[in-house]
Amino acid sequence: MDAMGRSRKSPSEGSKNGSDFLQLDISRVPPGSRTAWLADTLREAIADGRLPVGTRLPASRVLAADLRITRGVVTEAYRRLGESGQIAGRGRLGTLVVAAPAPPADASPASHPAHAPFPAQDHNGSVDTLRALPCRIDLSPGVPDLAAFPRTAWLRAERAVLASAGPADFGYGDPRGTPALRRAVVGWLARNRGIRAHPDEVVIVAGVAQALNLLGQLLRADGVHRVAVEDPGSLGARQQWEYAGHTTVPVPVDDGGLDVGVLRACGARAVLLTPAHQFPTGVVLDGERRRELLEWAADGGLVIEDDYDAEHRYDRPPVPALRSLMPEGVCHTGSVSKLLAPALRVGWLLVPPARHAALVDAKRYADLGNGVLTQLVLARLMDSGDLERHLRHVRTRHRRRRDMMLRAIAAHLPGARVHGAAAGLHLMITFDGPASDGPAFDDTALAAASLARGVKTHPLSWHRMTPGPPGLVLGYAAGPAHEIDEGIAVIGACLRDLGKRRAGTKPGPPP
Repeated sequence: MDAMGRSRKSPSEGSKNGSDFLQLDISRVPPGSRTAWLADTLREAIADGRLPVGTRLPASRVLAADLRITRGVVTEAYRRLGESGQIAGRGRLGTLVVAAPAPPADASPASHPAHAPFPAQDHNGSVDTLRALPCRIDLSPGVPDLAAFPRTAWLRAERAVLASAGPADFGYGDPRGTPALRRAVVGWLARNRGIRAHPDEVVIVAGVAQALNLLGQLLRADGVHRVAVEDPGSLGARQQWEYAGHTTVPVPVDDGGLDVGVLRACGARAVLLTPAHQFPTGVVLDGERRRELLEWAADGGLVIEDDYDAEHRYDRPPVPALRSLMPEGVCHTGSVSKLLAPALRVGWLLVPPARHAALVDAKRYADLGNGVLTQLVLARLMDSGDLERHLRHVRTRHRRRRDMMLRAIAAHLPGARVHGAAAGLHLMITFDGPASDGPAFDDTALAAASLARGVKTHPLSWHRMTPGPPGLVLGYAAGPAHEIDEGIAVIGACLRDLGKRRAGTKPGPPP
């Protein structure tokens, strides 16, 4: 068989349990390990260039016949490679290699994670620095299933846009965003978040990050320099406010969400929160807290609602957006970064009417507006229903990976307490009591030790402003499901090693 999947001789003419394709020889592989062996072998061939991008793999039935194994072994191996984004079905073209994996973390001494220091929490670019470090298994939070990006639907929408686009569509466009996408966003928010809005109220931005930057400009112009934030809450968002010159004021989060009583007492005139799925705890702002928060806004406060992970729910019904309850007191921002891909850099921002003109001016002078063609393609995806179909598809994949992580934590981190499992793309775990082995337990040391063994995650202390139980924030959506158990097992081993080293420094029991 050649690399295009064409058989050059029948299975009986080949060696027993062998194939001309990559000279595969499965005869010495135990039956229970064949799927993993085949997936790993193909992954290595893609990585080292024997199967370059664009290569068509043999049909599963053909390869199974050549190897004299069940077709299910081949299809499962192909599925694993598809989940990791290395191969994809292309209809009549067959199954193609579409991406080579990143080099393994131990490819060279210079690139091994152990040779790169774990970023410091107080460094402004710590999240970006950690994101760039190599690893073998990435359990970072905030990354969706990028292998599931709807390439076929995107290409179909892109062709339709290019076929119908007029000369004006290749110009600078409206800094608020194309009318087509603003209309589509209004429909999306009405269907999925209960928000009733007019397209003229929507400003298209380059993700939530730019939304916060623009809002920071508006607040400074109004003389507001202190912004309340959730504690624990997103380190990246907090650093963004601080980089822009704002002071961030921590407000504790408990099982009901943000403590509005503390918010009132702190004196801040604006608050950023993630009420639909709080990052990182995963709690939902409850009904009583919502009423208290809207009362605070009615007294002159400004609520900045980051609709983080609102679409990704599994075991609970959706909650309406705060913006749907009080448009005049709530800025609402969301994006497709967790729904499709961060690379698109597309989001939206709605502000109270009194601030809209200033927002449009800030966006105009920031970048003259987002790329028009990407907006038109996204609008078509939203209007056609393809985006909802994609959401239903990834929910199934994410739920399966969430369940895998829950089982892995129970097996390898039995002392950990799990938070936020009902929705989102991550779990938060805390080590309370015996699991943390006392107050000196350092979750940054655990994250660093795990990275040194090739597994990347966030220490919970990064996302705290005040002391609290140590823990980790574990993303489960980005990588293939079969890596999750291995990654959690590594973290469990690192936790035990840290405990043994600490125990060795303690005095023994009295005689």
